[in-house]
Amino acid sequence: MAVFEGNFTQTESLRLAIVIGRFNDLITSKLLEGCQDCLKRHGIDPDPQGTQVDYVWVPGSFEIPLVAHQLALTRRYDAIICLGAVIKGQTPHFDYVSAEVSKGIAATAFQTGVPVIFGVLTTDTMQQALERAG
Repeated sequence: MAVFEGNFTQTESLRLAIVIGRFNDLITSKLLEGCQDCLKRHGIDPDPQGTQVDYVWVPGSFEIPLVAHQLALTRRYDAIICLGAVIKGQTPHFDYVSAEVSKGIAATAFQTGVPVIFGVLTTDTMQQALERAG
């Protein structure tokens, strides 16, 4: 059986965008820190003042797919990373938001051909989100 894995040997020329939801920023800030650490370990400079990574903050997770789609259409980025947190409350709002965010991010990748990484936590409680955010 063949094994296919990514190769991060030529990272100097990679251009990435990270779209981060501000809502539940206690969680999304931890997700962003983990993302930046991972990028560094793979030879990508996550410095906001640098040339490899652009950061876009949006109000919440629901806005992530639209912004990711617009960024993908520019053809400026090799990949887009989406970070957010949707935590279940007492209403069906969680179901609508988490479903639409998931579908929107997937649709962006399919429609544009740009890899879009799904880093949106969907949890029942804040505690679960904290445990999963790192």
